[in-house]
Amino acid sequence: MTKSFLADTCQTSTPLASTNDSTQATPDRESVKVVIYGSKKGVNNTILTLYKLGFAQVNEWSP
Repeated sequence: MTKSFLADTCQTSTPLASTNDSTQATPDRESVKVVIYGSKKGVNNTILTLYKLGFAQVNEWSP
């Protein structure tokens, strides 16, 4: 059983990441936290890749 978590993103014009306070949740969506562990180079590369994919702005990540 496979479930696509991004199936509805192609049908909306709203951006994937927003600049609103991250504690504000959309009523139909669950709030989650994403943690990246690794070397400084690996973490930075992952953050840049996620930015290019529209996941989050680079400055939205904490040290």
